[in-house]
Amino acid sequence: MLKPLGNRVIIDVAKEEEKTAGGFVLPSSAKEKSQTGVVIATGNGLVTDNGTKVEMTVKIGDHVLFEKYAGTEIKYDGTDYLVVKESDIVAIVE
Repeated sequence: MLKPLGNRVIIDVAKEEEKTAGGFVLPSSAKEKSQTGVVIATGNGLVTDNGTKVEMTVKIGDHVLFEKYAGTEIKYDGTDYLVVKESDIVAIVE
């Protein structure tokens, strides 16, 4: 499994619906990138310039909302993930 470093988080991004409520199939170019997902791994936290460690706020299993164009998309074992900094996460969905 991937282990992010520092204050980075790996997110399994939620899949967008491929059909509209009326049953029309959307082409991939018409679908917007999802901004929600589930945290599957977290780093150890941010180390500041003066050496103090800031613990992570999110934890594995949290459903999160992140900024629209945040992070780096990666593929690992045939699955697509998003690696973001914790600061790119705007909310935990409860």
